[in-house]
Formats: sequence, structure tokens, C-alpha cells
Amino acid sequence: MAVLLSALGVLALYMSSLFVVALVRKNNGIADVGYGIAFLVVSAAAVYFSPAVSVSSLLLCVPLFVWAFRLAFRIYRKNRGKPEDFRYKAWRDAWGTTFVWRSFLQVYMLQGVVIFLVALPITLAVAFPSAVFSSAMLWGGLLIWVIGFLFEAVGDAQLDRFIRNPENKGKIMQSGLWKFSRHPNYFGESMMWWGLAIASAGMTTYPFVVCVSPLLITFLLLKVSGVPMLEKRWEGNPEWESYKAKTSVFVPLPPRR
Repeated sequence: MAVLLSALGVLALYMSSLFVVALVRKNNGIADVGYGIAFLVVSAAAVYFSPAVSVSSLLLCVPLFVWAFRLAFRIYRKNRGKPEDFRYKAWRDAWGTTFVWRSFLQVYMLQGVVIFLVALPITLAVAFPSAVFSSAMLWGGLLIWVIGFLFEAVGDAQLDRFIRNPENKGKIMQSGLWKFSRHPNYFGESMMWWGLAIASAGMTTYPFVVCVSPLLITFLLLKVSGVPMLEKRWEGNPEWESYKAKTSVFVPLPPRR
């Protein structure tokens, strides 16, 4: 337990530092850039404080590293030189004089708790290794992670290319993976954490606890900060309503006729 508490403390310091940077820059979008790196911070802290780390648990850190840096770089490039994201701008306006402390608690500390829970497949594999190791679960989980990563990376690339084309301004992305799911990148994100959870379950003494991670991230994507916030922006748009009627919200499926 000491390993997890130490990792949590390091994560809290990291999130606090992001908050300070955001205050100076007057832009809470820094939280999005630092989100992926936060997973590396808490996982690296767990490795550092653990008295014994297995090769298999370190192997789980490799896909995490790939995912975190791809995500951080993409968001940084996307947000560079642009005003604060519309979500944070709305909160800044709504919170008024309480903005500073509510940002600290609601944007950074709450997100830190979420990150800690989602990172459990890595930290539990490091802190509580099992004497019984399942290579089938490890490689099966990593295969699921690869599929999820491809969905997220390809979906993001297709969307970015679509948005960069000035002819598509105000239009809805409906080709590529987006023909089969309204949020193929979110589906990929969920798959990646299910993959890491399965891989971790075969090497930790708490195999069922790791399920907290994919269950939480899938819930957040579908019901809280992912799908609902993005889709609300397009409500009432005729092209969007037509697309919505024929396209699966999450799991890629053939379009409905």
C-alpha cells in the first residue's frame, strides 16, 4: 500500500504543478496536454518506490508510454496558439471569483483521482505482483491494446485531416472509421484500457480491482466528459441528426439504413 500512496503523492504534486502553470498562462487547456503524461508520472513513481519490479510489469509500461506521448503531442499541436478550450472558458465565465480554487479541485485534483484509478492496471501490477503469471492474458491483453490504439490513432488522424481542409468547415466527419462509429477514437481509448486491465489481471494479486480502470474510463467517455459534451455542440444540426440516426455511437457497426 505504501507504494500506491507514494505514487499518489507524486501524482498530486504533478497535478499541482500543472495548475500553477495554467494560472500563469491563464489557460486550463494545459490540463489536457498534461493528462497523458500524468499516467507516466504515477506509473514511474510506482516503479521507483516498489522494492521489486518484474519484467512483465515493466512491459506494460511500454504501451502506456507510446499512448501518453502520442496523446500529449497531438493535443499540444492542436491547442498551440489557440484560445482556451470552450469547456474551460465556459467554466471560467460561470465560476467567477471562485474560479481559482474550483479549478484546482475540480479540474486538477479530481482529474488526478481519475488518473490514479485508471492507471491501476499498471500500478497494481508493479506494487502487488502475483506469484502466478499468465502469459496468455498478458499477450491477449496487449493484442487488444494494439487494436484499440489503432482505432484511436487512425480515427484521430482522419478527423485532423478532415478538419484541416477548409472546405469541410461546419461539416460532419462521416468517412473512414467515422462511417461506422460516431466516436471511433473513444472506442479505441476504451479498448486500450480493457487490454491493459486483462494483461495486468494475469500478473497481480488483485485481478478484479484492475477492472475499475476500464469500467471508469468507459463510463466517463460514454456518459460524462466524452460523448455527451461533444455531441451537445451539434444538436439541431440537420447533417448531424442524419448522421446520428444511422451511425453507432461507440462500437463500430455497419451504418443503419
